[in-house]
Amino acid sequence: MDTRDFPESYELVFGRAGEESDTVLVRRTATAGAGGSPVYADGTGIVRAEISAAGEVRMLATGGHQAHAAPLEARPRTS
Repeated sequence: MDTRDFPESYELVFGRAGEESDTVLVRRTATAGAGGSPVYADGTGIVRAEISAAGEVRMLATGGHQAHAAPLEARPRTS
């Protein structure tokens, strides 16, 4: 799989429907996840997600006892 076929970055939108949401910008890294899709990370490296070509998001733990909520939406960024 050529990761150049994937967007350089995504906005992950977290929250609950009807409430204010939080948005985290993640950028493609040089690594792939267990499913073979690229891993994206925020600037701190704490928020990491494997995002498939279909836009399916699997959040990845970066430390012990960490459990990320699934984002409501993953929006590809074009710039």
